[in-house]
Amino acid sequence: MALSTLTVTLIVLGAIVLFIILLFNALIRLKNQIENSWAQIDVQLKRRADLIPNLVNSVKGYMKHEKGVLESVTKARTSFLNAGADMGKKAKSSDMLSNALKSLFAVSENYPKLQASQNFLQLQEEITGTENKISYARQHYNDMVMHFNTKLQTFPNNTIAGMLHFTKKQMFEAEASERKNIKVEF
Repeated sequence: MALSTLTVTLIVLGAIVLFIILLFNALIRLKNQIENSWAQIDVQLKRRADLIPNLVNSVKGYMKHEKGVLESVTKARTSFLNAGADMGKKAKSSDMLSNALKSLFAVSENYPKLQASQNFLQLQEEITGTENKISYARQHYNDMVMHFNTKLQTFPNNTIAGMLHFTKKQMFEAEASERKNIKVEF
């Protein structure tokens, strides 16, 4: 029996509709994974920001002559907390906070009593662990964005995704200060 033109047309239209539904659901799933990945970064950034007042308080007594370093850490933390939900502002203030913490830990090496303080060492370890988690969460976020953007840009997805108003997502990129080469001398 020969299939009628109407039956063939209905099968083709059904396949197209099924493809669009599957693509839409896949893009929604990826979009939600990206949002979840950003939320995981945000959680770790907030955790780091919450640890900073304890760190500053434990350091204050030892580092009386390093007021500028402590102020830069406090200013960076405030900037992060005021960034709101804006991903770009949060990323920039997070990088500012990372740099301020690096300065604080570098300067702390000049204070042997501080280096011996159990409270300081514990906070330093917690912040270092949190920094590692932030790094991992950023990497996961970028992996999800790459997967999403690739799906959007490949044919025939690009045509249908455009009609469904999906747009590329922005990668989480390091600031220029984080990309500079560190000179190691022995």
